[in-house]
Amino acid sequence: MSLDRFVLIVVCVVAGFAATVWLVGLLIAAMNLPFGWLALVPAAVVGYVIYRVIDERLSSAEDDYYDKMDH
Repeated sequence: MSLDRFVLIVVCVVAGFAATVWLVGLLIAAMNLPFGWLALVPAAVVGYVIYRVIDERLSSAEDDYYDKMDH
């Protein structure tokens, strides 16, 4: 395994861990505060935006042209 791929895997794992800790923190705050559930709205919006970006990237026919190029 090349060093670049290893670093990419480590960065993805760390980002996933950080996102999980952030979401758990929001859920705990939402349960303890009277209007804490309002903090979940930004988390839902961020999740939706990330989902749409990934979906658009995977289904875009424009990007397929560059995937077929030899490097």
